[in-house]
Amino acid sequence: MTLEIIYQDMDLVAVNKPHGLLVHRSKMAADADIFALQVLRDQLQRHVYPVHRIDRKTGGVLLFSLDEALHISMQQAFANKQIDKKYLAIVRGFTDDSGTIDYPLKKENGHMQEAVTRYHTLDRSELKIPFGGHMTSRYSLLELKPETGRFHQIRRHLDHIRHPIIGCRPEGCNKQNKMFKEKFGLMTMMLHAKELRFCHPVSVAQVTIVANIQEEFRRMLATLQFDFNPD
Repeated sequence: MTLEIIYQDMDLVAVNKPHGLLVHRSKMAADADIFALQVLRDQLQRHVYPVHRIDRKTGGVLLFSLDEALHISMQQAFANKQIDKKYLAIVRGFTDDSGTIDYPLKKENGHMQEAVTRYHTLDRSELKIPFGGHMTSRYSLLELKPETGRFHQIRRHLDHIRHPIIGCRPEGCNKQNKMFKEKFGLMTMMLHAKELRFCHPVSVAQVTIVANIQEEFRRMLATLQFDFNPD
């Protein structure tokens, strides 16, 4: 496997992580034997340090540091909300034009953490596919800006407002996921880490890193007839 490098300088490197690839080894996914960290290290023939994480099922921008000290600095920037993040998601139902999900999320130890996600609806789609007592099926394409970085935050927040991400398990809608698998052959979660924006820790220049939407997401945009240019 070779990862698509979408940004690189003397200090940082970013890849467009494929859906289904773990960032690094995890007890929660003992079945995996290939990791983005390992692949990129071998690809560049040098140590790399992931400065943040995106979910295994999520595709898109994944940023690494090429220096261990800088790695700590960048992690602090993420923790201090100094890095702007944008995601795209395809969800069930028609969402509001825009909104803020301010809903604390529970950690594994039971402690609650503040969690805020802002979203904007880019387009809506209605297909003539009867579902759940309705004559049609409705979907929305969202741009999301998480202000915090909690575990599965976007997935859990969208499920909380009853607009789960298509292909999301276990937070999503099992009936919708089954329908998409059987009717469209979809096995991928429709969540894409589109963009990171931050002040470079060394050059102090503003950096914007954008990851192109991957094949299955593009296919679903066309299948659901969204009026949206992914490029």
